[in-house]
Amino acid sequence: MKCKSFERCCRAAVLLMVYAISVGVLSASEVSTYVAMHASLQDAIRTSVPELDAQAWAEYEEARTNVARAQEALDAAQENLGTINRAQGLVGHARNHWIATAERNIRKAQEQIEAAATEQEREEARAALASAEQNKREGQEALKERQANLDALREKEPEYRAAHESARTRMEQEQEALLQATRDLPVLDILQRDRLDDRLVRFVILEEWGPEKVDAYVAQGGEQKALVEKLFADTQLMRRMLVADGAKDGNYGRAMEIYTTIQAASAEAQEEGVLQRLALAIALEHATPISQRNPRAAVDAPEHVDPVRRYLQFENAYLAGELDPSFSEHDVWHYRWVVDGYEPDDILVWGREMLRNYRPDHIYTQNQRWRYVGAVRTEVPYGSQWNKYDRDELQFFQNILMNGGICGRRAFFGRFILRAFGIPTTARPSRGHGALVRWTPEGWIPVLGPGWGGGWTHTPYGDDMNFLHSTQARVVPESFVAVKRAQWIGRAMGEPSVWGVGGRRAPERWHAMALDLQQVVIADADTDTQDAVGEELGEADIAEEQVIETPDSDITEEIVVHSDGTITIPAVATTKPTQSTSKIMFHKSFLGGRQLHYSRSGNPESFSYTVHAPQAGRHALSLRYVVNTDNQPLQLRMNHADEKVEMKLPLTLGMWKHSAAVEITLEEGENVLTFSRTGENVRGLTIKDFTLTPIH
Repeated sequence: MKCKSFERCCRAAVLLMVYAISVGVLSASEVSTYVAMHASLQDAIRTSVPELDAQAWAEYEEARTNVARAQEALDAAQENLGTINRAQGLVGHARNHWIATAERNIRKAQEQIEAAATEQEREEARAALASAEQNKREGQEALKERQANLDALREKEPEYRAAHESARTRMEQEQEALLQATRDLPVLDILQRDRLDDRLVRFVILEEWGPEKVDAYVAQGGEQKALVEKLFADTQLMRRMLVADGAKDGNYGRAMEIYTTIQAASAEAQEEGVLQRLALAIALEHATPISQRNPRAAVDAPEHVDPVRRYLQFENAYLAGELDPSFSEHDVWHYRWVVDGYEPDDILVWGREMLRNYRPDHIYTQNQRWRYVGAVRTEVPYGSQWNKYDRDELQFFQNILMNGGICGRRAFFGRFILRAFGIPTTARPSRGHGALVRWTPEGWIPVLGPGWGGGWTHTPYGDDMNFLHSTQARVVPESFVAVKRAQWIGRAMGEPSVWGVGGRRAPERWHAMALDLQQVVIADADTDTQDAVGEELGEADIAEEQVIETPDSDITEEIVVHSDGTITIPAVATTKPTQSTSKIMFHKSFLGGRQLHYSRSGNPESFSYTVHAPQAGRHALSLRYVVNTDNQPLQLRMNHADEKVEMKLPLTLGMWKHSAAVEITLEEGENVLTFSRTGENVRGLTIKDFTLTPIH
């Protein structure tokens, strides 16, 4: 048996070694292995963390238990109210679907009987009528039964609502008591100071990376060894990594390789500021390679997103002023939700240029909730019937814009266009439906799906409320770091990592404390939870666009007759309509002046121009336009004639193109050019101007 003095000497030696490492007296290379460093750091942290006060801890545990019980009571009360809502839904289904469908089928069968040309057709229609009438009787019986059940439940509704209100009030009281118990914990002092950070961040990185893997990585050679020593010598860098949730899958070696390569490729990434934060976010997020989604025909395209190219693409866009004005405000964690897309970099460039050309109003709008992502509701039709026309040579998001899609494809495009402009976003599916959440200056919001609490995320946070709470606490970074320290200490104490509540594993002591401390930060910051937008559009197409005037939308532009006889007609120089409608809209243009957009939704509407020609003659008419779907129809009627000139506008894929010319004849003096759009698959069309060139 070893004597106690020997054990104390060993412990002192270990602590001395850890201290020497933390202050730089010893390098990591002088420690026998990173396995030994991991064990030594864990021992040192456990020794340095004070014992929790028994009484304070008991009060805290009691407060947590009370909240759990209050939550059970609230869930039960909500379930009772839910029975009423479900019963009401069943009544509505019987009346509005079951019986209504049967009545439509009855009318249809009666019409078929009237129109029957043969006895067989008549018999088939009669059989369909009998089936529909039977279905209606069954629906009426079901409605009667369901209505009776609903009426019985409604008698209990006052009792249920009173119980729910009581449970909600109790829940609020118990939550407030828990917040206070958390504030009273004596250990908050150690969480609010950085004196353990040197040890904590080294330990957690070793824990997440795996000390054996670090040893194996260092054994590869001098370059890898130097990167590890550089990492463990920079406490601030390690802390920034961990506050941003660490390297993906614990691949810190690869993260350091990416980070140093980016900084070697760009002097901008070496300086403290937005681009250095961006570089670190890419290093952490791409530490595990991200598979690149290439066009199906691009068989030789790279398999994975190149993290250095991803950085340079965003750096170029930022320096060129192409990203959202908020881009420079984000921390490393938020940039991770910008740079994690699987689209090729040239598609990000395409997305920005496409929206600038085609729908600049989605960029100029002051509505932060719909900025950029409003393109989903206006430009991505709901439905999968056109998806079979996806082209192999086009990238996934280009095909979505061309052929629409149901909930998943629409949410995919929404996240893509947000990333293209530097807006943090991630997937937020709910049961049977795809949606997204996005950053706004007021906080994160759900888009195209139910509100917070209605789904989950494909992140370590799991439940969407856990993700939301992290975003809300990060608003106060100097307080949020205490939340992370509690998690780091928990890891050193041997607790499994838990990112939120409601998962498969309940948080243990320090992780539970971290989550409750996070709620304290949120409460003290008085952070509001933002409502969802577009829930009604999640699985539906829009019927009509809202007219949103953009800055300088009152700019006037006039038709110009040039000295060589060429006539330029600005698309906004219309005589009808003279201002934006829900179908025909005038938008500020990135080319200067304004441009006209003909919406894909709503009833057809014509638009006209009055042109004064100095002399009669034949002219070649072409237009500068943008479309995202092929073969878009446009008809021209000259001077109210019955016949129309038919035009088919080829796909421009969001870029400005000049159409092939069609021949028209102008009369001397006043001419009225009336454009309309009819045909199959009429989608959006943006026009900058028309050119009439004399034909000699």
